[in-house]
Amino acid sequence: MSNAISKFAAVLLAVVVMYIYPAAEASQRQDDLSRIVVYNAVTQFVDAVRNKGYISPVMYEQFLEEIQATGNEFDVQMEHLHKKYHPEYTDAADPGTFQNKFRTVYDGYYTSDIMDYIFPNTTVPKDDESRVYKLTAGDFFKVTVKNVNRTAGTVMFDFVTGALTGEAAVIVFPYGGMVLNEDY
Repeated sequence: MSNAISKFAAVLLAVVVMYIYPAAEASQRQDDLSRIVVYNAVTQFVDAVRNKGYISPVMYEQFLEEIQATGNEFDVQMEHLHKKYHPEYTDAADPGTFQNKFRTVYDGYYTSDIMDYIFPNTTVPKDDESRVYKLTAGDFFKVTVKNVNRTAGTVMFDFVTGALTGEAAVIVFPYGGMVLNEDY
């Protein structure tokens, strides 16, 4: 009886070492490669927008194609903060006197606003000038990408550990900065 149990344990250990561990490692490497691809795509897209000062439908679709090549599904959030200067005037005693100061205000435009602009409900071609979303030098532009599906590495990790990690995103990249140029 003891001999049968030890043989069973040896076979079980062999299966784990020969099949499950390499599969788990391969799926973790796949997640690492996905992170690298998404990181490169996000930085290239955001840097292109910051340097050119606009977002075109073609630029956005190429960006989506690059990140979707990983086989994962992503939630892409964009944020454009448009910088404005408001002069400060006196309030009470002498209304309308300029105080030689300006207040900086940012108007926020988000994914839905940008998408409505570059993908309107019309039959205008993609390369039409009216579908280009323009930013101004000094504005801020940020993109946050996170996966919404469970990656292969997450599934294998859950299988090996017997845990359920839930819906936590494994691939998350926020990246942005100031718009440097207006090349339109």
